Amino acid sequence: MSKGDQVEILDFWASPFCARVKIALEEKGVKHVDSEEDLFGAKSELLLKSNPIHQRVPVLLHNGKPIAESAIIVSYIDEVWPSKSLLPTCAYDRAQARFWVDYIDKKVFETGRSVWASNGEEREVATRDFIEVLKHLEEALGEKEYFGGDGFGYVDIIAISHSAWFFAYEKFGDFKIEDHSPKFSAWIKRCLQRESVAKVLPDPEKVYQFVLHFRKMSGLD
Repeated sequence: MSKGDQVEILDFWASPFCARVKIALEEKGVKHVDSEEDLFGAKSELLLKSNPIHQRVPVLLHNGKPIAESAIIVSYIDEVWPSKSLLPTCAYDRAQARFWVDYIDKKVFETGRSVWASNGEEREVATRDFIEVLKHLEEALGEKEYFGGDGFGYVDIIAISHSAWFFAYEKFGDFKIEDHSPKFSAWIKRCLQRESVAKVLPDPEKVYQFVLHFRKMSGLD
């Protein structure tokens, strides 16, 4: 990478998918500009032009070239700035990491959304489903410090980005992650001690207030 490289993220403060891109860049020590998008008003021309298919954040602009979809962006960051690799060196371990990233992307946000975007019995079912997802992740973590072993890496970045939303899920679902998945809960605390994570993730209380507002806007309350 040359010193003249320009790195910009089309961002939304509460998005876990944007957070993982910022954490990856922080881990690599890459300077970047975060451009906040108004997802509830008119989307910027830059966003529409950079991600015409999905028209959503995050988008990484590297010297003006757009890369979309957060897990793909994190992989790209790992390839372009190879010092301190985020993915394991062994092909089998890389495949396992990609499996768990795929699982996280298919399950965590949507299951969590079902908790806060529902009421009554539907919410109870969603809460059970979310706890089940966490238990699978705890099993994958096992006795390791991080998902990849001793070092904070690809799967950790993808997973920890969701943690700022967990407080809202706990409030709506009336449960504590620590009670059901203590090792996963300890892993969250471990990750939050990293500067790259602590400086990027939004305040969970602020996310909870955002969710309350969104529920009102959606007529759920």
